[in-house]
Amino acid sequence: MFKVTPNPPHTGPVPYDASLDLDPKKAKEAADRALNFYLNPEATKTQIPPRRPGTFYTIDAAVDDETLLVDASELLASANAMINDLADLDEGPRRYSLVVLQRIIMLGQTAVNRVLDNHKPG
Repeated sequence: MFKVTPNPPHTGPVPYDASLDLDPKKAKEAADRALNFYLNPEATKTQIPPRRPGTFYTIDAAVDDETLLVDASELLASANAMINDLADLDEGPRRYSLVVLQRIIMLGQTAVNRVLDNHKPG
């Protein structure tokens, strides 16, 4: 049987180089420096600032609860209608996902409408 690759050449053992001999104390210091540089265990942890709500979209504090609930109900009804239109255009797994999303929106709208029905103005 013919071997495609030749055998490695016969060489003696790798010569020992005394200059590569590492002092254990120096090796530990180098490892500690590397760990401190990359992991920085002694550094003070920076506190993440608390999240402030954005002011881009704000709701006037004078708006009553009933108005907010009516608006939420109308938004959910619009989203329900849009998802229904999109679900009619698709087939297969994507359509099933859209139908599930439509049902979630419908559940939210039902909950908001129930709160509106139970809401007593005043």
